[in-house]
Amino acid sequence: MEQYLIYNTLSYPILSVVLGIPLVGALIAIFLKGDGLLKSWGLLVTLVTAVVSLPLYIRFDPSTAKYQFAEVYRWFPALHLNFSVGVDGISVLLVLLTTFVMPLCILCSWNYIKDRFKEFIFVVLVMEAAMLGVFICLNTFLFYIFWEAMLIPMYLLIAVWGGQRKDYASIKFFIYTLTGSVFLLVAIIALFIKTGTFFIPELMAHHYSYQYQMWIFLACALAFAIKIPMFPLHTWLPAAHVEAPTAGSVILASILLKMGGYGFLRFCLPMAPAAALTCMPYLLALSIMSIIFGGYLALGQSDIKKLIAYSSVGHMGFVTLGIFLLNVQGIKGAMLQMINHGITTGALFICIGIIYERTHSREIKDNSALGMMMPIYITFLGIFTLSSFAFPGTNSFVGELLVLIGAFSKYKLVGALAIPGAILAAAYMLRLFQKMAWADSDGHAHHHDDGDHHALKDLNGREIVTLLFLTVFVFWIGLHPAPLLKVMDASVTHLVDQVNSGMQHLPPMEHHEHHAWLLQVGSLLKKLVVF
Repeated sequence: MEQYLIYNTLSYPILSVVLGIPLVGALIAIFLKGDGLLKSWGLLVTLVTAVVSLPLYIRFDPSTAKYQFAEVYRWFPALHLNFSVGVDGISVLLVLLTTFVMPLCILCSWNYIKDRFKEFIFVVLVMEAAMLGVFICLNTFLFYIFWEAMLIPMYLLIAVWGGQRKDYASIKFFIYTLTGSVFLLVAIIALFIKTGTFFIPELMAHHYSYQYQMWIFLACALAFAIKIPMFPLHTWLPAAHVEAPTAGSVILASILLKMGGYGFLRFCLPMAPAAALTCMPYLLALSIMSIIFGGYLALGQSDIKKLIAYSSVGHMGFVTLGIFLLNVQGIKGAMLQMINHGITTGALFICIGIIYERTHSREIKDNSALGMMMPIYITFLGIFTLSSFAFPGTNSFVGELLVLIGAFSKYKLVGALAIPGAILAAAYMLRLFQKMAWADSDGHAHHHDDGDHHALKDLNGREIVTLLFLTVFVFWIGLHPAPLLKVMDASVTHLVDQVNSGMQHLPPMEHHEHHAWLLQVGSLLKKLVVF
């Protein structure tokens, strides 16, 4: 076990503390009264969690692929089950994304949530702990517990505080996610029976037969593809986003979708590298479909939330594209794009929540010509619009560029087929911004009947602070991504080496026909795009 870990040397068990603060905060919230106190408590707990997590970045050693700040406690010796946590260059950035997004979820719910605020704070804090647990745990048993633990809070966020069709959206989310979880559980049990351990680094080091890898890969990939989500398993996402409260949409877009990408990187690639190489052409094809169809569907939406939801399908298509290129540039781009999507799309959902509080409508036509009335709001919206379609100088540009470099360096056809997705992103985001910032072509603004549009107020201090925080990261990552790329470098390089070593386990026919399969899928995609 020691060869995989660098044990925590801080004066306190940082990962256990980061995991425990939201849980303790949720329990204390049960005994608090008054919405004002509960709002302050929720914000305080999430801010403390974020501050306590900072040493994970400051003290992180980017020169090693080992799991750092590791803690191992004996739990059930009979099953060789320990409470083991740690972070590497892949998971540490997702932990920080989680801890820094959650305070913003409390801030954007300040006036949005009108009832059951105590229950809301409890659910949000429990969900934060579950999401952190997914990213820091080092055994598959704990991973599954945390994976399932976040399902109930997200279901409640939609079902209790959602919109008119909240029952439909929450049940659809629950069924999709639970279905994938069943296959994940089967894979985890099968791995334990085969190896006698739940410890993830040891499971990665174990060599499995090609047939065994295929079964494990397919079971895990289904669960993670639903979570990302990949085409054609994406249909739960628009409904969930549209009906969820603002905080639910932000959590869903910024963090939950990343669990799918993280699962591919943590399970599918290192544990089943031969299967990943075999399935790569098909997953690249599905990624291209996600990029193109996500963008195409977003282009035709009149509901702002649904537009951003479909854009997420396209953006996460770039993530899976980068992952299954199976090279350093592609996976680095995918990792960076997960962070970027969490920042930018989270910000866009906050912007939607802000305007919905004022006009009580998510229709584009009811929220037009805001430029003169809400110039600060439109400025922020413009920045996040540019970031969403990867304008140079913004964070998303670097991530998409790395993915495309990885694609063109390995399979030029795949890179060429991904470019229309970037063009579609510019089309639907600029269309959205143009209609919201200026009047329609007839010169008239259209607003919902619930109020006088001339009385719309620009952003208040709380809203400015929330969006300004995210704006800093849009430009910081866009202009200086080197620190984040350095953090993930050793871990990504080690992961690619693990996958490449799996080539020797491919059956001879698979090894020789691997590239031919990719060309066949590429030819099919080319015909589809032309059609």
